[in-house]
Amino acid sequence: MSSITPAIQLSTLVASNNIAFDSSRARLDRFLKILSDTLHAEFGVAFRDLSSGLEYSFNPKVMMHAASTMKVPVMIEIFRQAEQGKLRLTDSVLVQNQFASIIDGSPYSLDLADDSDEVIYQAIGKKLTIRQLIEAMITVSSNLATNVLIELVGAKNVMNTLTELGIQNMLVLRGVEDGKAYQAGLNNRTDAYALMQTMAAIAEERAASPIACREMIAILKAQKFRENIPAGLPDEVVVANKTGSITALDHDAAIFYPPGRGPCVLVVLTRGIAEHKRAHQTIASIAQRIYKELVNPDASVSSPF
Repeated sequence: MSSITPAIQLSTLVASNNIAFDSSRARLDRFLKILSDTLHAEFGVAFRDLSSGLEYSFNPKVMMHAASTMKVPVMIEIFRQAEQGKLRLTDSVLVQNQFASIIDGSPYSLDLADDSDEVIYQAIGKKLTIRQLIEAMITVSSNLATNVLIELVGAKNVMNTLTELGIQNMLVLRGVEDGKAYQAGLNNRTDAYALMQTMAAIAEERAASPIACREMIAILKAQKFRENIPAGLPDEVVVANKTGSITALDHDAAIFYPPGRGPCVLVVLTRGIAEHKRAHQTIASIAQRIYKELVNPDASVSSPF
């Protein structure tokens, strides 16, 4: 009578899991390549299961304009400075709409027509708390709140924090709508892997203290823009995300919590899809496919289209 030792059983299980992942990876690669070719678009995708450490990526090192995803490391820096005693989240800050270009210090201002939220503009000349500005920056992606906060904590300090966290390819050089910097090619940029690392640092409570990271996750969970990654996941999956969008660029970065298991991080960057609605549907479709391949093959997910 033959017997199978525990070591052999474990080895067989590991080999089986590796084969299954290789098959999933091949299917995802094929799906993303066809989708990219069909839409004449570029994708950068990075996924990590924080419980197992399993990772999947597609063009993870392709650099793109970060758009509003750069607001996540700005939030991290604010919480870190609060922990260092440099500021308090309850401190009040004067809201002004005049900022200095990083090129020559010349003044520029933001146009409400190009922003996603008007509430902060109604507070110009008044004071809001730092926490109120953070919430506006993340949940409704207020550019005005972002610039006020960047002037408060400093873009160089944001970069130093990213370096401390071991994140190399996320560049936060300036505030939003610095036209002279844009013309000079000095833009906030990232690749999918660096942004995934940034979100993972928050999820794993390494970006700042555990309490601060939980506060950041709570803010990300209050995100108002849910048409990208959240739209591709089952309704019961809790998502904490930050979107980014400019002309022909749409991104989403998410920490998500499948029922009964640890969190995962997914980042999808897109470039070259002119219609934002189509880009949203595409990101949702990618999230849906990754969830079914790598998280729960039996999940019931409504079509994002």
